[in-house]
Amino acid sequence: MTGPIRILAVVAILLLAACGGKEPLYQEQAYVFGTLVDVTVYGESEPRARQAAGEVLHEFQRLHNMLHAWQPSELSELNAAFAKGESKAISPELAVLLQDATQLAQQSQGLFNPAIGGLVQLWGFHADEFKAALPDEKQIAALVAAKPQMSDIVFLPSPHRGEEAGKRVKLVRNGNKAVQLDLGGYAKGYALDRAAEILRKQGVRNALVNIGGNVFALGQHGKRPWRVGIQHPRKPGALAMLELRDGEAIGTSGDYQRYFMLGSTRYCHLIDPRTGHTVQGVQAVTILTHGTNAGVLSDAASKPLFIAGAGGWRAAAMQMNLPEAMLVDGSGNIHLTAGMQKRLEFTDKGVHAQVE
Repeated sequence: MTGPIRILAVVAILLLAACGGKEPLYQEQAYVFGTLVDVTVYGESEPRARQAAGEVLHEFQRLHNMLHAWQPSELSELNAAFAKGESKAISPELAVLLQDATQLAQQSQGLFNPAIGGLVQLWGFHADEFKAALPDEKQIAALVAAKPQMSDIVFLPSPHRGEEAGKRVKLVRNGNKAVQLDLGGYAKGYALDRAAEILRKQGVRNALVNIGGNVFALGQHGKRPWRVGIQHPRKPGALAMLELRDGEAIGTSGDYQRYFMLGSTRYCHLIDPRTGHTVQGVQAVTILTHGTNAGVLSDAASKPLFIAGAGGWRAAAMQMNLPEAMLVDGSGNIHLTAGMQKRLEFTDKGVHAQVE
């Protein structure tokens, strides 16, 4: 999906690692989705924890191979068909993901828009490494004018019914050749939800899964909740700490993850579908999510707030049903909801945060 993401690893895990391994804590790391992935299991024997973590990481690799936007994958094959104006048969799983992403896009009034993969590519972010260069303004304007959106995708009725329908591929067509799918703002969250499902089926009651800063908590760490850190967007280390409870996820979108500099201007990978340009004036957005799809929401729902900016993030948070959210604007000022204020402990006691 994306290249290496510079975001704070789970601080609690790093501190525990220095405790001499006295606690029943098993940690396994890998590099998937273009970022560091960390699975930590508490309270299980090492063989059991290793097996559970291994299954999670194997699933992550499967999803990476299925959803990669520019390397050979089921998603890239679908994009190739869309570019030719052709229909395409896809797996039931991918169909469900695209339908869910479409609903989230509609809820965000188009600010979350996985159909703008063409713009992401135009800006050079469809690469593990990218050059500091601006795209052609005419090409940007043409893609914006084409208005690629998730609702352009049509899911054709299956000729089968009942159980057979769920086992068959789904036919998809698209009336807008400008639609190119990029699920980089969705896939990590979906992977978190899959990890939670796998761990629960394995009987694991306490675990923490971190995919490049999108973190999901299962149970707790012994007698206390899991404690995680939120990366400061401009300094090494944590801006704030937070106790993550069972079934909660936290996600951060930042302009420090994938970006390039031209002069003093920072161009990040988060693109406003309305203008076709990278978002300016926001350093980071962090949200806290709950429920059965907490992982997906931790990934996808932060994007509308980031794109809406300091002037519109609060309305976007309400649209996405996010009572706990925080935005760091381009000047480093912190804006947050009352719900998020109750959950955070800022590492710098001199930080002034404005509750909105």
